[in-house]
Amino acid sequence: MKTARNLDNMPPYLFAQIDKKRAALEAQGVDVISLGIGDPDMPTPPHIVDAMVAAVRNPANHQYPDYAGSKAYRTAAAGWMQRRFGVEACPEREVLALIGSKEGIAHIHTAFVNPGDYVLAPSIGYPVYSGGATLMHAHTHFLPMRADDGWLARLDDVPSDVLARARILFLGYPNNPTGAVATPAYFDEAIAYCRKHGLLLVHDNAYSEIGFDGYRAPSILERPGAKEVCIEMFSLSKSYNMTGWRIGFAVGNETAVQALGTIKNNLDSGQFTAVQDAAIVALESSQQCVSDMCALYQRRRDLVLEALKAIGVDCVIPKATIYVWARVPEGLTSAEFAEKVLTEAHVIVTPGSGYGPDGEGFMRISLTTPDDRLLEAVRRIKETLG
Repeated sequence: MKTARNLDNMPPYLFAQIDKKRAALEAQGVDVISLGIGDPDMPTPPHIVDAMVAAVRNPANHQYPDYAGSKAYRTAAAGWMQRRFGVEACPEREVLALIGSKEGIAHIHTAFVNPGDYVLAPSIGYPVYSGGATLMHAHTHFLPMRADDGWLARLDDVPSDVLARARILFLGYPNNPTGAVATPAYFDEAIAYCRKHGLLLVHDNAYSEIGFDGYRAPSILERPGAKEVCIEMFSLSKSYNMTGWRIGFAVGNETAVQALGTIKNNLDSGQFTAVQDAAIVALESSQQCVSDMCALYQRRRDLVLEALKAIGVDCVIPKATIYVWARVPEGLTSAEFAEKVLTEAHVIVTPGSGYGPDGEGFMRISLTTPDDRLLEAVRRIKETLG
């Protein structure tokens, strides 16, 4: 039996590797503190859980769901876009239910990328941007990112032969893992770039609701002309502590939304309608639970920043996301540092190199761990560093 050649080019998925190492240590009775994966430690808000229980009991939800998502869910998503961003979207043609935004990001490659094509992706970003291209026998051109540019992926200097075969530009702000945010001017530049070169702009906005110090992330679809070239991916995972529920939505350019819908029609059967019903309640109810979660993460962010500063670890204060992006100590690569603190301190951090070539020299720390465990993890790291 021989697998497809594209699997030979796929690196091991970063978070699966982390889970494997953690499980091996815990099997030996080791107390491991994971700061690696952005999986909220708080439960889904009770009103959403209650809605799910009621929806599961509804026999109408026990049949195959609509491929594109229920009309009620797509209408709720469109209503949320209007209330949150002032963006109008047609529920029938410009909104599509997703089994989590990761699924949408992966499947959009199938809709637009041919073997031998290129996608343009940030040199620090969600691994699925490039992984999806590899599975299509396509290539990724990484756009440079630097701290002194605010971690905004640079759109200039893409080789002409690459640009001629490019089909998609991926961006994601607030950025995972750096926590960087984009300016309106940057979004305008990206939109103009995609219009000029005939690219689809896929904006990953999974962290739109997690902001600090009064910051509220925009939608790229607020910008003039965006809907001509953009599709935006949203997730309820982080905003409402619903990672395991696997629910999100895509919104934007009609051609892109419908093409993605065609792929989903043929490759999956849609998300369980009961989950969609519960998601409607999340989107349409009071957003106080989101505000409370942001306050919790902001407090944890400040705790971590203070503790890291005390041990001499350099990092920038993030305005958004559930992560702190920090430099690793000199003399160690990102992977070497992550391995060192795992084996010696029994703390998991994510090596920045796992997010792309410009992530080398950094690590990502997730804030989805209780305060006392966060501080204990930093204490252990300090002891390891001597």
